[in-house]
Order: sequence, then structure tokens, then C-alpha cells
Amino acid sequence: MKYNGKLMRMWMPVLVLFISCSDHTKPIIITAENYHKSVDKVTEIMIHDIFSPPVASRIYAYPNIAAYEILAQKDSTLSSISGQLNGLTKIPKPGKDEEINDRLSSLVAHFELSKRLIFSENKMQEFIDSVYTSWEQINKEEYLVSKAYGLKVVEHIDKWSGTDNYAQTRTMPKYSVDYDAPERWQPTPPAYMDGIEPHWNKIRPFFLESADEFKPIAPPDFSLDKESVFYKELQEVYDISTEMSKEGDESEKIKIAQFWDCNPYVSVTRGHLMFATKKITPGAHWVGITKIALRKENADFNQTVFAYTKVSIAIADAFISCWDEKYRSNLVRPETLINRHIDEQWKPILQTPPFPEYVSGHSVVSGASAEVLTNIFGDNFSFNDNTEIPYGLPIRQFSSFKEAAQEAAMSRLYGGIHYRAAVEVGLNQGIQIGKKMNNKLVMKRSK
Repeated sequence: MKYNGKLMRMWMPVLVLFISCSDHTKPIIITAENYHKSVDKVTEIMIHDIFSPPVASRIYAYPNIAAYEILAQKDSTLSSISGQLNGLTKIPKPGKDEEINDRLSSLVAHFELSKRLIFSENKMQEFIDSVYTSWEQINKEEYLVSKAYGLKVVEHIDKWSGTDNYAQTRTMPKYSVDYDAPERWQPTPPAYMDGIEPHWNKIRPFFLESADEFKPIAPPDFSLDKESVFYKELQEVYDISTEMSKEGDESEKIKIAQFWDCNPYVSVTRGHLMFATKKITPGAHWVGITKIALRKENADFNQTVFAYTKVSIAIADAFISCWDEKYRSNLVRPETLINRHIDEQWKPILQTPPFPEYVSGHSVVSGASAEVLTNIFGDNFSFNDNTEIPYGLPIRQFSSFKEAAQEAAMSRLYGGIHYRAAVEVGLNQGIQIGKKMNNKLVMKRSK
């Protein structure tokens, strides 16, 4: 008995420690991959719902901002962007006695605000429910209090988003086609869709002072005189397309055009049937590149949210700036003029998107995104872009974000849907937007 008592006294501290550890609920671990999966799910649903490129950019931005603001309260390396973005005020703070898992709250905010901005809420809810169930099983108390706080922030950001004039633009008049003005944009085959988002310049920018802050120079004067600058650019589109067609599948320019297509409105005709093939938007492509860079750097959760947030804000304002010019200059697409004045059988390599030509949206968005990503990850950041693999396209390699932006911009000329001026001026417009963001928006505190 003495021996057993001594043995019990010897093992008692270990037994108590074991029991206490068994009773103590594990903390919920949130990783960068959890956030990547949430962003990917939003992209997947937006493809399904066929959101236009400008609207898709808005859907990316607000949930990322909500997630970022939660992290910025506790992370000393991050600065709140309330007061820096137009109309954004400070988010509510958690209660004094609340032990918040800020990463969990951040992810909840991204989940729930994204769900409010898409159409197919049920698809997002299924994804959310599976995550919530696993969290509740790990640590119910931590899950519930952190989720409740995340939802408070969602309400705050959702209220702010409701003042950006988006709802009002839903009931504004459609684009009115003037067929008597040959220089003005007209719907193009095969679907002849109405011009999308003609009032997008009325959406409140995030950090730009106004939609026309970076108003580009006007396009070359419309003219069908073969010696005019405009007609020479029109002829260039046709000549490049003809050259590419002769090269066939071996044409590098065709591969570039197809890789950067990113047109969610592509219509396919089969007999008497017409249906859409669903693709990502140009903004989604750059969000995908952001993910590639983050994974290459093995970025943690907070760094991941920071990068997504900065890039998505840049993309959103780039679209507002671009669309402001599109419906100001209201320029006709190459396809319309080539069919009328050069070759009535000609078709561009890419299907022409349903909105005016000048400036190139891909160029503006790519220029802005590349500037921001370079600011985050540095110059000469090489990466393998596998974003288009789900759409049957191979990986393309780039030595820098700026090289990718240059290629994305030129792809529109190769695709036969933009003149050179729209590509070059648009890229510069995007670069200026990205530079302003890098200089104006303070998101990282100096160490």
C-alpha cells in the first residue's frame, strides 16, 4: 500500500495536467489557405452568376475591406483605412470582456458580406455552413463570440456600401444607340447585347477623388480617311488579325489573346441555340495572380488579407475610372467598322465585349494591379500564371507583374477588339491609378 501511495503521489501532477488539457478546448486555427478558399468560392459563384467586370470588382472589394479592418485593430503592422477611403468610418470594437479570434472574425466578415453581394446566396451558404460546423465542433464558445463580432462589422461595411450609388444605378436608363453616328459604339455580334453599366462612373470611388480624376487624353479623331491616324489604327487591327490567322495555332499572339480573354459574355451559337460560356473577369484574373504571389511567398493570414484588399480596391477604382471614359468617348469597336469598310466577313480572334471601345478595360485594370502588386512584392517578381487552367489554357510565365500587364494590354489589340490607342493610353491610365494608391493609401506601418 505504501508503494501504491507513493506511486500515486508521483503521478498525480501528470494526471492533473492530463485531465486539465483534456478538458481545455482547442483554439480554432485559421490559415491563409482558409482565406484563399473563401476568395475562390466567391470567384466561382460570380462566374456562375455572370457578373459584369465592373460589378465583380465591387463584389471583391467590400468583403476584403471588412476582413482587413478587423485585423488592423490588433495587428500593429497594419493601419486602418477608415478615414482614408471615401465615406468609410471606424468599425465597431469588440466588447472589453470579449476574447475575439480576429482571424476567425475576419473570415466570417468575408463570408457573410460576400454572400450579400452575389446572386446565388445558397451556394455561398452551403460553403459557409460546412466551415461553421467544423469550427463549432472545435471550440463553440470561441466560434460564437468571434462570429458575432464579425457580423457586427459586416453590418457596418454593408451600410457603407449601400451609400455608393450602386442601388440607384440599377434603375437608370439603358444605353441609347445612335445608329446615325458612325463614330459611336453599337452592339456587336453574335448576341448584340446592350452596353453594360453605362452609369458606372456614378459609383463612388474608394480612394480616387472622382471618376474622372485620371481622365485620359481623347482618342484619335474619328475618320475614315485612309491617311488619318484613326483609320491607320483600324487598318492595323485588321492587318495583325490577318497575319495571325495565317500563322494559325502556332501564333504566339493568338495564344496571348486567348490567355487574357477573360470575357464573361462570350456567346456560342449551335444551330438555333445560343448560350454563354462562363469565364472569369479581368479583375478576377488579377485576383488569381495575387493568390499565386501570396502562395509563392508563403504569406500568412494577415499578409494575405492585406494583399487581396489592396489589389481589389485598386481594381475597383480602375473600373470606375475606365468606365467613365468608355461612355464619354463612346467609340465604335473595330469589328463594326472593319465589317462595313474593309471586310464584311472578318471576325476578331476574341468576341467583342458589349461596351464602348476606348479605353481598354484590361489595360487600365492590369496597369493598376501591376503597380500595386509590385509595391507589395517588389520588382522582378517572377511567377507562373496558372489562372486560366480551368478554361483549358496553359500556364504562362512572367518575370514581373509589369511584364504581365504589358502582355494583358496588348492582348486586346491581338484579339481584334481594341485599337492601339486604347491599349497604350489605358495602360498608362491604370499605372497612374496604381501609383496614386501606393502613395496615398497607408495600409502598412513602418517598422
